[in-house]
Amino acid sequence: MNDRIEELLAKLDLAGKMRLISGASMFRMAGDPAIGLADMPVSDGPSGVRGELWDERDPSVSLPSGTALAATWDRELLGEIGALIAAQARRKNVYAVLGPTVNLHRSPMGGRHFECFSEDPMLTAEIAEAYVRAVQAHGVSACPKHYVANDSETDRFTVDVRADDRTLRELYLYPFERSVAAGAWMVMAAYNSVDGVTMTENPLLAEPLKGSWGFDGVVVSDWTAVRSTEGAAAGTDLCMPGPPMLWGEPLEQAVRSGRVPESAIDEKVRRILRFAMRVGALDGTPRAVPEFDDERARELVRRAAADAMVLVRNEGILPLDIGNAAPGARDSASPAEKSGPTIALLGPGAAEPRFMGGGSATVIPAHTTSPLEGLSAVLPVVHTPGVRLSDALTPVPLELITDPETGTPGLSLRYLNGDTVIDTQHRAAGNLVLFGDPAAAEATEIELRTRLRADVAGDWRIGVGAMGRVRLEIDGDLADSGELVMTGGDPVAALLDPPQRTVLRPLSAGQEVDIRITIGNLTPLPGLGVFLGVTFGATRPRRPAAEEFAAAVEAARTSDVAVVVVGTTEQIESEGIDRTTLRLPGRQDELVAAVAAVNPRTVVVVNSGAPVEMPWRNEVAAVLLSWFPGQEFGAALADVLTGVREPGGRLPTTWPVRMDDVPVLRTTPDEDGALVYREGVHIGYRAWLRAGVRPAYPFGHGLGYTEWESSDLTVTGRVASLTVRNIGARAGKHVVQAYLSRADSAIDRPVRWLAAFATLTLEPGEARRVDIALPRRAFEHWTAEGWMIEPGTFTVRVGNSVDDLPLTADVA
Repeated sequence: MNDRIEELLAKLDLAGKMRLISGASMFRMAGDPAIGLADMPVSDGPSGVRGELWDERDPSVSLPSGTALAATWDRELLGEIGALIAAQARRKNVYAVLGPTVNLHRSPMGGRHFECFSEDPMLTAEIAEAYVRAVQAHGVSACPKHYVANDSETDRFTVDVRADDRTLRELYLYPFERSVAAGAWMVMAAYNSVDGVTMTENPLLAEPLKGSWGFDGVVVSDWTAVRSTEGAAAGTDLCMPGPPMLWGEPLEQAVRSGRVPESAIDEKVRRILRFAMRVGALDGTPRAVPEFDDERARELVRRAAADAMVLVRNEGILPLDIGNAAPGARDSASPAEKSGPTIALLGPGAAEPRFMGGGSATVIPAHTTSPLEGLSAVLPVVHTPGVRLSDALTPVPLELITDPETGTPGLSLRYLNGDTVIDTQHRAAGNLVLFGDPAAAEATEIELRTRLRADVAGDWRIGVGAMGRVRLEIDGDLADSGELVMTGGDPVAALLDPPQRTVLRPLSAGQEVDIRITIGNLTPLPGLGVFLGVTFGATRPRRPAAEEFAAAVEAARTSDVAVVVVGTTEQIESEGIDRTTLRLPGRQDELVAAVAAVNPRTVVVVNSGAPVEMPWRNEVAAVLLSWFPGQEFGAALADVLTGVREPGGRLPTTWPVRMDDVPVLRTTPDEDGALVYREGVHIGYRAWLRAGVRPAYPFGHGLGYTEWESSDLTVTGRVASLTVRNIGARAGKHVVQAYLSRADSAIDRPVRWLAAFATLTLEPGEARRVDIALPRRAFEHWTAEGWMIEPGTFTVRVGNSVDDLPLTADVA
């Protein structure tokens, strides 16, 4: 490989080298036909592979979010997920998937918490390693991100994280170290600074990343994270996106003038050529990937979503008693034929849940299943939301709109430049993210046309979300117009949550109206064209809030079981923002309390990617955490509630009683722009143990549908062995967790810390002897001289969560 790299490098002039180290477009690495190198598209990818364009016409499988995947504690499942990611990437001609996100849950206030795996560095590292190995086993590159300490979103482009070397090495760098050891071919440098130096120029790129760890892949900048031309001499190898502004011609001039050595550029090119050979972009030799048809992908996502759900409370109500009907028979049964309890399905997430978190992790699936759809397929269900979280527009349902050009569901989109029509497209969604479309390179105006059919009578809220000069016409009459301007400077928010204008229009059932929306004052980005998020919304009439709330409580009172689906919103958990509260928005807490007061058989499903306060948690019969579970949410939820599948998750992060109890909370930098990690190595459950405060649910906690017994712990060398027995009545999954502690240590240590775990499934009555290797690193601490082990005795504690560890033994 090295000989071939040198041969190809010698064929490139300086301008050719510059093209390779700078992005060709928003999501494309440049190729060079003269040396047989193809262009290499990349894609956002933590929870699915979107591809180069954000386009519903080329949908993607929507996977469970990072917290959900980590909640499985299942390396083998990650192997299957990685194969699906690789297959999706190859289908979209993608060579690198920008994920996994391996930053830590330093604070539950982090807005991107859902995208990351865990508060614990070891669990994060184990899941990340499995992810990287699985994706790259099929010739597609993973890209662990964001190196390093990008653990919050407030001032994310400029915040300066201050952390000591030990804290960085033992916590925040460790998942990256393990990802590199797993063979990662690409790593993304973050926006933030660490100790005063922006990460795309930070010495941490040289040491430990490219130094003692031996990383020989590509360091890609986060998008627009390159801040200077001559900083290119530092460790970043690829500047994204393209076309380049600070690199390209400016960098070429810096090399020609001697300010940057050409040898530094050559080293970057070598890394990109090595990457290209690994992913098969040289000479057109990509590796074969597994075949995933829609049915196989849906089954995997459905199984993974169920395996990620964490049952934190169950007063004997779950699984629901559904009678004698077999699960397969229920799927095809008519409502009258369905057996089992009547379900009052309530809450804002029942019909309109969150399948994924906001930001660059967003994908557009071909289909989704809501809790309402999933449960209605197997049980008698009555539904009403009870509360609404927002009056903001939601994208119009596809079945209510018709493209006047094609006569098919959707709308007509035209790109305009003055009176010139550049392109006309049929679009099949009310929510559009427009960038990177070559047809829009010269567009200065966009026109949307559709025919809206009202399926119920009443006052419909009709409007548009976008940035620019907006004009809304209904049946040829001007209904609203004005300039929409985004507050704040985060481009992701401008794409995914643009400002809105709405009008109320009374419509009769079956009435159809022509809608025309124009958005002007557009300024295409050089080389990228239009960069715009557009929402066409038409919200059905809603009954008064008090009436809706009362209807939900009455439905709960008259049903056998109440299932309430609560959760967060795009404005609370999303890239670009941190959270300001852990309270559920709106009247959701009030709804749960009112429902529980009239129905003791109340199950609450929490549809959030990160912890929320649950003041009612001890008043309900069961609490199930679903995270952001991907496109098969409803089907997976029905499986878990009815016992077809067990809720297999264990908490990857601590859930507090109240926000005020959280030991490490702050995500906001000080007046100098610094965010100081004063807590050192004490984050997550480590901080809770140190503070002596008991959370609502501890790290590692999770209930299944069977019972377990562990015994006979022995330790030989650094291997802990114990016997695990399933003493319940059904097969189940168990996660055996091993923690270390050290009494009378001279080192500032956590009270205890996760060292290793094993995940197993046993039949009723089955027992197994389990060996858990305790890695050397679990005993080590970082010093100025490197990794050291304090001589003496450590205690290994084994059990079911950080607060439930009945077995102990000494390790010398």
